[in-house]
Amino acid sequence: MPASKYDELKDAIRDYGAAAFENLLRCKALGEAVIAGFAAYLGAPRGCVSGVPAAGAFDPRKDYGDEAFSFYGREVIVLEPVRFGVSLIVGNVEDSGALWLRTSVSARLAGGAFEVFVAAQPLIRVALDFDGALTPIFDALHREFLDTFELETMEFNDERFKTG
Repeated sequence: MPASKYDELKDAIRDYGAAAFENLLRCKALGEAVIAGFAAYLGAPRGCVSGVPAAGAFDPRKDYGDEAFSFYGREVIVLEPVRFGVSLIVGNVEDSGALWLRTSVSARLAGGAFEVFVAAQPLIRVALDFDGALTPIFDALHREFLDTFELETMEFNDERFKTG
């Protein structure tokens, strides 16, 4: 039991700081594993997947390192989801150009597991020991990138919207 109300506050702040730091370190490790493994999951060429900031301007060819994560540049570590972007370079079929895609991922520790959101996809729970357990995240990333094009193409081809 704390000696004073002030000590009680100090203990609460210490516990918060420890939780925030654990969340940051574990979510960063998860993010790095997702970024490192997504190209192999897709069967894509090496170098076409990178970690980028979740929002704002980005260059998929730049090695952002920690800059890809939402905690970068903050003076205080807070207990909140860690966000990062996953960029995918897809070569054009018709020419030598390429399309740059990006989606955001948000991860946090909750109840002894990771809670992960890939953009608008449903919540994914992943064990803290995530080695070999990232396929649901890879599936959600793939679905999010695919939906970007398939949903609009389906609407374009929908007979109900044809005129003439």
